[in-house]
Amino acid sequence: MERQNSHQATYSSQHPFVHTLKLTRAQLIRGMVLGSILVPIRVFLAVLCFLIMWPIARLRLAGLSEAERSRPVTTGWRRWLLHPIIWFLSRAVFFFLGFFWVRVKGCRAGCKEAPVLAVAPHSSFLDMLVLTETQLPAVVSRSENQSIPVIGALLEFNQSVLVNRKDPESRKRAVVQIKERLISNGYWPQMLMFPEGTTTNGTSLIKFKPGAFLAGVPVQPVLLHYPNKLDTVRWTHRGTTWVEALWHTCSQLYTNVTVEYLPVYTPSQEEKDDPNLYADNVQKLMAKTLGIPATDHVMEGRVPTRKLGGLSLPLEPPARETLSLLHKDGLRESEVEAALSKMIDRCQSEQGWRAGVDELAPLLGLTDRQTAAKICGLYSKDDMVDLRQIYLSVTSVSGLLGFKSLLHTAFTLYDRECSGSLTAVDVSDLMGALVGSPQYHTEELYTELSLRGAPTEQDLFRVLTTHPTYQKLISEYFTPGGVESTPPSSPLTKGKAGNNNAGSPSDNRTTLPYKTADNGSPLPSKKND
Repeated sequence: MERQNSHQATYSSQHPFVHTLKLTRAQLIRGMVLGSILVPIRVFLAVLCFLIMWPIARLRLAGLSEAERSRPVTTGWRRWLLHPIIWFLSRAVFFFLGFFWVRVKGCRAGCKEAPVLAVAPHSSFLDMLVLTETQLPAVVSRSENQSIPVIGALLEFNQSVLVNRKDPESRKRAVVQIKERLISNGYWPQMLMFPEGTTTNGTSLIKFKPGAFLAGVPVQPVLLHYPNKLDTVRWTHRGTTWVEALWHTCSQLYTNVTVEYLPVYTPSQEEKDDPNLYADNVQKLMAKTLGIPATDHVMEGRVPTRKLGGLSLPLEPPARETLSLLHKDGLRESEVEAALSKMIDRCQSEQGWRAGVDELAPLLGLTDRQTAAKICGLYSKDDMVDLRQIYLSVTSVSGLLGFKSLLHTAFTLYDRECSGSLTAVDVSDLMGALVGSPQYHTEELYTELSLRGAPTEQDLFRVLTTHPTYQKLISEYFTPGGVESTPPSSPLTKGKAGNNNAGSPSDNRTTLPYKTADNGSPLPSKKND
């Protein structure tokens, strides 16, 4: 990975999904001057190329039947005439945007040798430049993109695999289609995929999705480098927007890019049988070559997470944002404690654990309804929220309860039948509440809990404190300031900032006083949900 000059540009790397370009005053002024001249001209010329491509791309499949469209168009005038034109105009788009030269290292393998090109790191939509250097291979795209002017025509021209991510049947059809193409022994053209599945800041490689590795065929890893003084290209989940990325990139006199082809990776039999293992090994190889970590971070929906034993841990925990919002609204530690006490009382009352925004505000002692709405939005997609999730997740990161007492509270709240044991659904809901994010793959955890029969509170405590995987959950997540994505906050004592460099371990944690000892004493019996 390229090293950026710190005095010229730096960006936040709390986690791979954050990128904020920071410019000096001189760079900002220079960008404004050059941008006011270059950006309109470059964008106009790029749009002009797209408009010319639009009708030409439609000719590729024009007049063909559905059966003919389902086969690759690799011969005749539709290939030898249209393909070079679209390739030339595609390259012209990036030339006009300032990508005058593309340095190539290594050699691209043929389709029969490597049916798949796996490209990383994925930085932004500008990575599409790699398509021109790989002779416009087929890609996998969201079906929604088919309705976008020009883009839809180019996807049709390329005979791309389209998938509706919200439709399970569409995903299944896409998997079948991808496998058929990859094992066609050159009948279908080469495919290009970004196995990360989303854009990152390039400080690490996030977990590869298995799509490119499902067929168990050889892949050629392809690395993208942007060796520039200013890292303007990247557009991620948070930070610099795509408009800013485009503006800053077009404001440069030119932008360097290097496409590096690594040797073809041929999977072992074990990797062929396990696409996830195959994907992980290719990820590690590419990360090692780049000199950056290979991580288990993923983007689930719009939530950056990391994987841990089937659990999905949000890198931006809603509990920390909740605490921040409560403090911004003027609540002190004792008031936060009182609010959480009222919340647990409400969960155990006849009113139950569901609450709307208008109920949440007084429960939390908030003066601003908007703050309550923001907190509700962190945990729910509608106006109703599960108070158990707020209570348990905020308590887990605030230091309000010791872990044993926290787990006892959680078990009591989710033992729906008051039977002293949990079902698989109960375990999933309980873990989701503790980390503040829904959990859909807790089968591994439930299996571990059920070794001695129906999971009890003792089983849950034993597994979470002794199992090597879930011990990390406690040390890295259920401790104040313990989540890697968030810088440790300053300790607060009686509402005042403490010394963050003090010697004892507790000095590095934000704690809230709580009257109950960590003895796991029973809570009052709760009402049924």
